[in-house]
Amino acid sequence: MKIIVVGAGKVGYTLAESLSSEDHDVTVIDRHYDALKKVEDNLDVLAIKGNGVSVSVLLEAKIKKTDLIIAVTDSDEVNMVCCLTAKKLGAAHTAARIRDPQYAKELVMLKDEVGVDLVINPEYAAADEIARMISFSPALNIESFAKGRVKMVEIKVTPDMPIVGYKLKDAAFQKYSSILISAVIRNEEVIVPDGEFEIKADDEIYVIGKSASIYNFCKLTGKSPVKYKSIMILGGGRIAYYLTNFLTTMGMKVKIVEINRERCEELSESLPNALIINADGTDEQILRSENVDSMDGFIAVTGMDEENLLSSLLAKQSGVKKVITKISRTSYINMVKKLGIDNVICPKLITANQILKYVRGNTVESLYRIVEGQAEIVEFIAKESSGLLDKPIKNLNIPKETIITTIVRRNEVVIPRGNDAIKKGDRVIVITKKENLNWLNELILNVSGGTKHEFANGIKKFGDIINM
Repeated sequence: MKIIVVGAGKVGYTLAESLSSEDHDVTVIDRHYDALKKVEDNLDVLAIKGNGVSVSVLLEAKIKKTDLIIAVTDSDEVNMVCCLTAKKLGAAHTAARIRDPQYAKELVMLKDEVGVDLVINPEYAAADEIARMISFSPALNIESFAKGRVKMVEIKVTPDMPIVGYKLKDAAFQKYSSILISAVIRNEEVIVPDGEFEIKADDEIYVIGKSASIYNFCKLTGKSPVKYKSIMILGGGRIAYYLTNFLTTMGMKVKIVEINRERCEELSESLPNALIINADGTDEQILRSENVDSMDGFIAVTGMDEENLLSSLLAKQSGVKKVITKISRTSYINMVKKLGIDNVICPKLITANQILKYVRGNTVESLYRIVEGQAEIVEFIAKESSGLLDKPIKNLNIPKETIITTIVRRNEVVIPRGNDAIKKGDRVIVITKKENLNWLNELILNVSGGTKHEFANGIKKFGDIINM
């Protein structure tokens, strides 16, 4: 597929990197030499210096033969005009980063009038992910599949958990038969486990199943969810705005600490149910004077990774139960986790997941990447054309490090065993290591009857994917 990315900032670079790694023909457009040089030096893509709104620049990038253009500059208005121009010049599909809450309220009209097929809002997506982490306290990460009927939760294994030292095939795991441990992170490596795999302390495990089953698993392993009542947010940007709306709706008391007085006044008007503090939240004395030690949760979402990290460490040392940190540099993520911070979020990686799902078209219902793409969890719907239907899973030629984790059939959620079979209309959730991605694409091709890269076979409407 031919894809143009307009904007070579953090999000644009990450998108270009992810898309080029999947063998797409990627062109990056940006006005700034330094940003383009980084792209040229590190990625196998074509870099063009210029304005993505310019007709001549778009024609130079061969816009008429482009399957998808993604506009992710710092300006919502530029992104919308870029998509409108590209559509008029013949681009098949358009995606725009639109972050302003006011535009978000007018999403349907924007899509119809401007011609944007997919709206990307990294701040909204990050806030949504944080809210899910807060709602289920033991989780490092939490994702939904099959329209919310299946949950996947990442949990840190502690030495006191009764599963430590046991293999997945052992009798000790029989009482957890309603869930599946689908992936494990150990020493920064993703492992797709088989029955011989032994759980160890400090592993990060991905548990998949129904919400009630995961709740029971956590309870039985000593990780019972805790309900939080008070949250402090450091930084008053768009993530804080969206997140506060989520949390107050969930009945939590929210306190935002923001250094910019003008921004504080804006937040006071738009978030009447939150307490807005105009102060430097990176100052230890300020945080202590605002009783950070009495908070159930602390979330650092400023624009500076270092400030987020230092303030989060202070909150953790003060005894806050749940500490979440926003990180822009992916190279920091593993280091931050080792420092004992509960959760780390990276908006640009969330955005990359959304775009990759969109690029793969109607073959993929949901997509979640683990540890920078070392493994993927993919959901698809079994169609009548599939040669996999009605065959016992044990008879399928499933490659190593790939597992069919869950089958959702009407209102039934099945953790499949060898004799179970995929039926027409089932939602099937698969986890696979990246090196098996070609096999997974072939599997999706067989099941869905369409080519991964063919938009002509029907990209479904994405208006309900990112609810703004």
